[in-house]
Amino acid sequence: MRQPIVGYHRDEEGHWVAELACGHQQHVRHQPPWVERPWVTTAEGRRSRLGLPLECVKCERGEPRDLP
Repeated sequence: MRQPIVGYHRDEEGHWVAELACGHQQHVRHQPPWVERPWVTTAEGRRSRLGLPLECVKCERGEPRDLP
């Protein structure tokens, strides 16, 4: 199920985490060559993705919302 990005925060290791409208959270790392997300490395890039949907596997599994 696709859910829009509504915000971001960093986890305890400094990795970016997308906050989704459904209440779930998902890491959005840029780790070439496995994961190419250069947009996550700048504030402008992250802002440009607000409102765009990400696939939320937690919704598909029926998991409860993540804690803040």
